Amino acid sequence: MVKPADTPMMVQYHDIKAQYPDAFVFYRLGDFYELFEEDAIQGAKLLELTLTARNKNSDNPVPMAGIPHHAAQNYIDILVDQGHKVAIVEQMEEATAAKGMVKRDVVQLITPGTKLSGRAGSDKQNNYLAAVLPDGKSWAMAYIDLSTGELKVTTSRQFNDVIDELRSLEVKEVVLRQNDSETTKQQLAAQLGESGLVISMQADVATTATISFLTQNLTRELEVAVTAMLLGYIFDTQRRNLDHIVPAASYERLAYLKFNQDTRINLDLVENTRTKKRAGSLLGLIDATNTAMGGRLLKQWLLKPLRVQADIEARLDLVAAFQADFFTRGALQDHLKSVYDLERLAARAAMGTMNARELVQLKRSLRAIPDMKATLASASGRLPVAGQQLDDMVDLATLIDDAIVDEPPISVREGDIIKPGFDEKIDAYRQVLTDNQQWLAQLETDERAATGIGSLKVGYNKNFGYFIEVTKANIGKLAENRYERLQTLTNAERFVTPELKAHERLIIEAQAKRTEREYDLFVTVREHVKAEISRVQTLAQHVARLDVVSSLADVADNHRFVRPVFTNTNRIAITQGRHPVVESLLSAGEFVANDVMLDEKTTMQLITGPNMAGKSTYMRELALIVILAQMGSFVPAQAAELPIFDQIFTRIGANDDMAMGQSTFMVEMAEANHALQEATAHSLVLFDELGRGTATYDGMALAQAIIEFLDAHVHAKTLFSTHYHELTALADHHPQITNVHVGAVEADDGQLHFLHQIQSGPADKSYGIHVAALAGLPDELITNATQILAQLESQNARVATPESVQSEPTGLAEQVALFDVTTTDENTQKLLAQLDGFDILNMTPVEAMNALNELKQLRK
Repeated sequence: MVKPADTPMMVQYHDIKAQYPDAFVFYRLGDFYELFEEDAIQGAKLLELTLTARNKNSDNPVPMAGIPHHAAQNYIDILVDQGHKVAIVEQMEEATAAKGMVKRDVVQLITPGTKLSGRAGSDKQNNYLAAVLPDGKSWAMAYIDLSTGELKVTTSRQFNDVIDELRSLEVKEVVLRQNDSETTKQQLAAQLGESGLVISMQADVATTATISFLTQNLTRELEVAVTAMLLGYIFDTQRRNLDHIVPAASYERLAYLKFNQDTRINLDLVENTRTKKRAGSLLGLIDATNTAMGGRLLKQWLLKPLRVQADIEARLDLVAAFQADFFTRGALQDHLKSVYDLERLAARAAMGTMNARELVQLKRSLRAIPDMKATLASASGRLPVAGQQLDDMVDLATLIDDAIVDEPPISVREGDIIKPGFDEKIDAYRQVLTDNQQWLAQLETDERAATGIGSLKVGYNKNFGYFIEVTKANIGKLAENRYERLQTLTNAERFVTPELKAHERLIIEAQAKRTEREYDLFVTVREHVKAEISRVQTLAQHVARLDVVSSLADVADNHRFVRPVFTNTNRIAITQGRHPVVESLLSAGEFVANDVMLDEKTTMQLITGPNMAGKSTYMRELALIVILAQMGSFVPAQAAELPIFDQIFTRIGANDDMAMGQSTFMVEMAEANHALQEATAHSLVLFDELGRGTATYDGMALAQAIIEFLDAHVHAKTLFSTHYHELTALADHHPQITNVHVGAVEADDGQLHFLHQIQSGPADKSYGIHVAALAGLPDELITNATQILAQLESQNARVATPESVQSEPTGLAEQVALFDVTTTDENTQKLLAQLDGFDILNMTPVEAMNALNELKQLRK
């Protein structure tokens, strides 16, 4: 708000700040960007700046902090990485031409979703900005990476799918429509918790020719609207040319193998859950790409595996071709190392931010393409066809090579960019400068001879121009009035002559004209690149694909992966399958491989065995093999025969969500419910120790009910790991369920040895006390636990089967008699009577939870 005592400059600042209240305003004053008032106070803390004040002696000094303009990018990156926005305010006219206050305006709003520069090592990461728009029945979401121009849009019936897609893409900022933003904002905040997502608002957007062009391929009205809203926000904030944005492409989530963020985390797909780093993840293992765009494409393939077999086989064919031709693969990868980030170079050309060094990077990248084509042309099979798709763009590479020096400076406005011989005018200016430099050298020689002063020199100073310098010890040797005094130094005097001034004007004029001419020609070359953006982007896509498939061939060779076989039968037959990440962390030969066999008639394996024996590893390795196979990669096994899955659901690990008020068990039940509601007969379900987060009766009842629900209604391929050994009896009554266990051997001395081998049939016991002993618990405690276990086992607890429920009317409560229950007291009789009335086999998990809660209240 404008204050009565505001100066014209502060009035201007407040007007701009009012338009961008949620951004730090970087206000340009000379060679500095200044922050004022609350921006200065907060900015000083976040950026570790010195907080000063404007008008210090006034009654109301204005807090102020400054940043040198040449170092501003580092400070901007710090703020934006922390989720803030930065509005850049520049002078819009020269101070000498201004009448009154110099006009200033925001030239760019930098936000987490529109940030183009990244921290070191982030070149293989996309930075997505998204927009979300509801219509009452569905949700449309569009997203863009401004640094590459990639623009995509999708529609979901469920809001949770939108949230999951945002998480999968690691979106930094979401744009909402201003009119209905409050409700949506609350939903987003509730779902995303403390993920740091920045939410921005956008008013209705008028249709323009550019928006029409970029939405031309969209057929759904809601998708057109959300894409237009996203583009409107970008055009409003960036205020520069964005010709590199490609027309929006619509996609369906179910066109890909679908899995949610919980599954990505459970499987350590892109980062290690414990360390939050790439190392120790599947992506970290399989990323052998040589280009930034290849690395980004590989991650997209990993997070969106395919479901169309023909498309999967096309990728596998290329991987197989490269695997079979080691020398072609190696030669291609050597050439790929010379290729820079073509997608982002094209974007910088479009936005007018490409410098001369980046032009040279583009030239070097294009110079590698003919060699890549020649390498692929000499190969056999599918590789020559892949090489023919590459556009070497010789015309553009030649132009850049002819015009730009091989080692240009960073600045594009200080000359020394254009090669000699490219432009006659520049060459003429250079000759003038050369001649004048020679003249200056000759002047120095002549003046030394004329004055007898051997130390006399001709020099240049940015503030005073060219001069003749004589030390004070030699001043007496100068003839009176020989030179015109220019500057006095401590130990010398500087002079000029009319002739030197005349040559200075010639030099400065030639230098200025040369620099201006060089910049104009540089811009002309950059405009040629801009005109070929679509060709560069297409080339980038082909190069990235070759980079990914050749790197996957490397991974297949280095880690002994094999080509998967897809069948129309609902059969899984994996021979000697391995968890690739775990195997990579162990010594050679230490990892124990396992077969995974589920024939057409078997939908579920119940997996029992001791903790730490490898049940979770076995389950995860199947999911990773499926994902690798459907993304078009070879897989870690001796052989792998698979159906094509539509979705993967996992419940692995003990996770809570306190920010959302959800305990471990509640998260467990929510994830289980998600699978039960969404899975189909073509899905893969992995449940690890389901039901362990509550009391024994509750957990076992729920686990059995979930198993039988999956068997009766879903028919998905399921791996169900459990410590409830009583559940293994279900295999006797459900033909589609089979028991397997992880082998362990108890030595004569009582020590437990894990075999890490999956074997048929149920485990004989859990070995939990043995694992506790391995963890180092006191001997007295272990002895006591062993005695208690023997007492409990003597009571012969067993699972409720349909037959036992029908033949023994006392029901589940008697079947799971882990403790002696006196059934003569009135409360227990009431509890058992109510329990007998529950239709357990037809209860949903939530109904079972409610029923158990009723029993708990009754017991009190």
